[in-house]
Amino acid sequence: MIKNKKYFQIIISFILFLFLSILINNMKVNADSPVKNKTKTIFVDIKGSINSPGVYELNYNSRVIDLINKAGGLTENADTSIINLSKKLEDESVVIIYTNDEIKDYKEKLLSSTEIVKEINKKIICPDSDNDACINQNNINTKSNKSSSNNNVSSEIININNASLSELQTLPGIGESKAKRIIEYRNNKKFENIEEIKQVSGIGDSLFEKIKEHITV
Repeated sequence: MIKNKKYFQIIISFILFLFLSILINNMKVNADSPVKNKTKTIFVDIKGSINSPGVYELNYNSRVIDLINKAGGLTENADTSIINLSKKLEDESVVIIYTNDEIKDYKEKLLSSTEIVKEINKKIICPDSDNDACINQNNINTKSNKSSSNNNVSSEIININNASLSELQTLPGIGESKAKRIIEYRNNKKFENIEEIKQVSGIGDSLFEKIKEHITV
């Protein structure tokens, strides 16, 4: 009778041990499970050459291409050569899609700095430090970047109705070709307000945001 009782206690103890082991293991799996993240959503802002710019709610671990598709796709003049379409997005990310002209003018702008020319021959950097979708983010050292900024960008307010070609080129993101288009536009029609500069080919919302504090009419 005593042997049977001890045997029964051993069986019960083993069953309890097995049950507790399974319970602890399940708790650990649930703690490490990505299910929580799968149901989480993020909010991301997309600007520039996109059919429907704005802030979009996306599933956690969504990528740049998912955001582009949700925003109605790219415009015809969009340039994604420096955009990583497969990059995972984070909450509060900002994605800027540039136009062909913006990329061209930005590279022309950099050619005025010898140090940056050497860098640009290796890889194209991002025109905006706050564009989270760029492939090469801030890959030029701080000293060179500051030097380029001081040499090329004026702190003065530029009147876009009478500024010279060289003065227009001191504006952020405005190269020679874009400066010529501004002059060509105002020769036909004076700018009535600074927002009207977006009517110039190659100057979209993203570039306007960079220059609006530096221009007047």
